[in-house]
Amino acid sequence: MSKLDRLDIKQLRIFQALIREQNASKAANQLGLTQQAVSEHLKKLRDVFNDRLFLRKTNGFVPTPFAEELSQGVDKLLDDFKALLSPTTFDPKTISGTFVIVATDYAQQVVLPALISKLRQQSPNLKLIVRDFEIDKLHQLMESGKVNLAIAFPDYIPDSYPIVKLFEEHHVCVASPNSPIAQTTPSLAEVASYPSIIASPSRPNFKGSIDDWFKQFGLKRNIVVSAPCFSIVPMYLETTDSIAFLPSRAINGLDLVELTLKHSPDKFDVIAAWHPRYNEDALQKWVISMLEVE
Repeated sequence: MSKLDRLDIKQLRIFQALIREQNASKAANQLGLTQQAVSEHLKKLRDVFNDRLFLRKTNGFVPTPFAEELSQGVDKLLDDFKALLSPTTFDPKTISGTFVIVATDYAQQVVLPALISKLRQQSPNLKLIVRDFEIDKLHQLMESGKVNLAIAFPDYIPDSYPIVKLFEEHHVCVASPNSPIAQTTPSLAEVASYPSIIASPSRPNFKGSIDDWFKQFGLKRNIVVSAPCFSIVPMYLETTDSIAFLPSRAINGLDLVELTLKHSPDKFDVIAAWHPRYNEDALQKWVISMLEVE
């Protein structure tokens, strides 16, 4: 057994009390121990350090030169232990390091601009990495600590992750103002028959997030283009005679016409999520508090 394995914090605290009081009885009272217990621990300390440490005198102990020298290191070590166990004050102005966010294309357009602005203003030394959302790798990335925060839709997030709802969103049917479709008030069956462009950021295919909604009416969409992100769909609409269902906040300020429908797709939540390992992390809590929740 090594000397380190034979030493514990209690013995160091007893040593510190003996240095300070130079009396076994006073040191014992101060620590809530019996004088016999103090003597037993002192015996172990003498064995570990191979030094008598304290010599008896008429009314107590006197430390050896080695003990006096050792006491400086013990004081520092115990202070370091206290600091380790004491809650630290989190100050965003002084925090540094890197914080990694994965976000859907939609969240990068709608959520992140405001969040990044706040983080840059209040924590100028914090570096941010924004990654595209990879649904198949999300758990692996977050469990390994390579990603701190995910901003997406509930269906993309593992059920075991803590989440905070940011706001509620809904899809709208849009077309280019130059398209003849923009001048119509179509039935849902006509909407399903129109050439449609979808955004499929998680997996490249011709399945959209509202296909199940169309199935409720016995309809199947005429999907002709699958795009990798929401942001590119409006550009495709400008050059084709097509429609698209896009989240309402993703089309703010764009030159698109919203078609009036008798029925509307179900609303959905936009959320932020993180791995449970970060539940008590001060930086994580602060970044989450900076998110705009409606």
